Amino acid sequence: MLRYEQFKRACGKFHRVGFPAQFLQKLADQLKSAIRATFGLTLVTGCIFPLLLFVIARPFFPRQTKGSLLMRDGDVVGSKLIGQAFTRPEYFQGRPSAAGSGYDGTTSGGTSLGPNNPKLIDGSADFAGIQQLAEEYRRQNALPPTASIPIDAVTRSGSGLDPHISPENAALQVPRVARARGLHEETVRALVTEHTEGPQLGFLGKARVSVLELNLALDRLNPAARPAKH
Repeated sequence: MLRYEQFKRACGKFHRVGFPAQFLQKLADQLKSAIRATFGLTLVTGCIFPLLLFVIARPFFPRQTKGSLLMRDGDVVGSKLIGQAFTRPEYFQGRPSAAGSGYDGTTSGGTSLGPNNPKLIDGSADFAGIQQLAEEYRRQNALPPTASIPIDAVTRSGSGLDPHISPENAALQVPRVARARGLHEETVRALVTEHTEGPQLGFLGKARVSVLELNLALDRLNPAARPAKH
């Protein structure tokens, strides 16, 4: 970066070739203000503000500051904020993910494919498109070939980490989960209702179901269906 003294010498050269001294002085003053503002904002927004949030949040929101981790039998099984890939039929399955190999927090992101992109709809050799995801979803949940499917069941979220599904998505998975666990559908539906969260602050977003928390509740209710620990 050009030092201020060097800039002044450069301004002197400009002055000799015809730039007004008043103009050059204003330019120098603006440059000094810009440099001070950059350092000041970096200090405030990059250091002081995050540190202040940490100091305030740590005692009042200890679980959130540690990642909103969820436990089972004393072991961490995931975070309330990050989805997981569930493939066994006795578990509710989350929204598809394009983050790395799936729900990878280090490569968070979506597909970056537009709604009219053929790859998004038809897929490719290494990418499952909406058509393929819809067929697989219908097959897994024993739905008719023409059954309507919630959009979150066949599209990836922008972050690739979405831990929730829509209540409509969960409702279509209830029969499969109930059969796999030997439970009544009404029992599983009641758990879905219990783990359905309303819009944030009552008006932001839509109702949603926390997949990991719902599956943990299923394991507590029906421990015999849990996979054995390795």
